Amino acid sequence: MLYWRSNQLQSCIKGIQYPMSSSLLSANKLTCIREERILFDELSFDINPGDLIQIEGPNGAGKTSLLRILAGLSRPYDGHVEFNGDCITRCREEFYEHLMFIGHLAGVKGELTAQENLDFNLQMHGDNCDDIDGALASVNLTGFEDALASHLSAGQNRRIALARLWRSHAKIWILDEPYTAIDKAGIVELEKLFINHIDNGGAVILTSHQDITIGADRLKRITLDYNFY
Repeated sequence: MLYWRSNQLQSCIKGIQYPMSSSLLSANKLTCIREERILFDELSFDINPGDLIQIEGPNGAGKTSLLRILAGLSRPYDGHVEFNGDCITRCREEFYEHLMFIGHLAGVKGELTAQENLDFNLQMHGDNCDDIDGALASVNLTGFEDALASHLSAGQNRRIALARLWRSHAKIWILDEPYTAIDKAGIVELEKLFINHIDNGGAVILTSHQDITIGADRLKRITLDYNFY
């Protein structure tokens, strides 16, 4: 177990000790400050092919901030992120070709149908647009292909976003609360997809307030935890 400490935060990483050369993504001494608070300080770890990593901790500990830094959507106060050994600011185009990021919000357009939303997102990311109805069926949206997203529930909109994973070619999946508004059956199917992805050399980094049923032998955790004293 490795620890990073500041005067406000203790961060611990369990079971992640790999040589740098094998890493898809590397966090190097990341420090994040929000509203004059240190969320995490000099945080370093590697993400390797076959890794399924949950970032956990209380609200406000910096889970979403860390995901956004790893995805290159936010800059750390200090430190940097590397993709295949190169800083993501220098290989941004190549990095994004291998990244699938789905944030906490569904990110679908209410004026488009489920089918149109998925087709638009897949084309935008250069993913496989074949059998879009099949991808929607994978997330239990059969019969809703032509429904406007604005007429669907929060859970159904979330499933439109997640359907991209069934057609994604990206090696690195960064997912902020993917289980939000998803029922138990949907979570089971999603976790099967995660296992298939990492078994084929991909990596999944996610946050979740819900229990993850994937066995401890497959799941690693990064814990962000405020030290208020």
